[in-house]
Amino acid sequence: MTIMTETDDAPAAFRASTPPFSAGEAETILQRFYGLAGQVFVMASERDLTLGVTAETGERYVLKIANAAEDQAVIRFQDAALVHLATVAPNLPVSRLVPTLTGEAEVLVEAEGLPHLVRLLTFLPGRPLSEVLRREPQMASIGSLLGGVSRAFESFAYPVPEQEILWDMQHAAKLRRLTGSIADPALRAPVEAILDRFAGEIVPRQKHFRRQIIHNDFNPSNLLVAEGDDDCIAGILDFGDMVEAPRIFDVAVACSYQVPAEGPPLGLVATLLAACHPVHPLDAGEIEDLFDLISVRHAMTITIGEWRARRQPANAAYILRNHPTAARAIARFADLDRRAATETLQRACDFA
Repeated sequence: MTIMTETDDAPAAFRASTPPFSAGEAETILQRFYGLAGQVFVMASERDLTLGVTAETGERYVLKIANAAEDQAVIRFQDAALVHLATVAPNLPVSRLVPTLTGEAEVLVEAEGLPHLVRLLTFLPGRPLSEVLRREPQMASIGSLLGGVSRAFESFAYPVPEQEILWDMQHAAKLRRLTGSIADPALRAPVEAILDRFAGEIVPRQKHFRRQIIHNDFNPSNLLVAEGDDDCIAGILDFGDMVEAPRIFDVAVACSYQVPAEGPPLGLVATLLAACHPVHPLDAGEIEDLFDLISVRHAMTITIGEWRARRQPANAAYILRNHPTAARAIARFADLDRRAATETLQRACDFA
């Protein structure tokens, strides 16, 4: 079943093609605006053009060319976040903005008559967590870093752009209209049940959750493990999905990717929580909804992934990279008692 009207409901940046810049054009941008000579290579990205850079000096960078459909205020919001983290939490392993030759944080370039914001970032070494075997010690590292970012963003007072992104859990109920894109009816049914429960039970309680700016995408592709030490998370990438939202949603997003194929379904999640809570404490009431919120992120991953993959088949492998994990987690969670699961999460934070 294909739903044709849904494209009108999705943000334009999710419908537009990747910015049309060749490697040669990107290298020209580097030379002209940053005084750097070197080679570029394409890196995986959802809606922008992200290029790795190896300068002739041996230094490495990341060149990000924003989708022309992306709101420039949103990009500058991300830039301000990086500056804020560098100021209040300099030990957090995040990229730094590299200024242009004239000292600007970004520059506008045109392609096919459309403007694209360009930024250059310092390179973070390491391998994506998604490429290594998931282990218990990594969870403690993820949790403490998530707590650190969350605590730092508590004082981030930058005006939040008016935007609505598909990955904002606050609006997950709207994804119900996209579930017709889910090919497998046996998967579609639990996804729809999760979204319906969110709309009927959690949305009315959202106003009571503590709010702040959140990273909103602590997924294994955005976390780097240190060279030679798979247990140490050494880099946090991609602040492109930041929103102002309930803080517990950020925790739910991070936890959603840590449901293993075997063993206790919430074992790794509990370890992550136990490390996050002391750094930036959660409220007992927030934990009451965490199990369901983790499920909501799984439902979002399935729905958005299948919907977008149908419309961008050339990029389907990247878009669907987290689909198997989310589908497996939904199946594993279906076998859990909700009350018992919540008690497991409460114990991780010493609430039970």
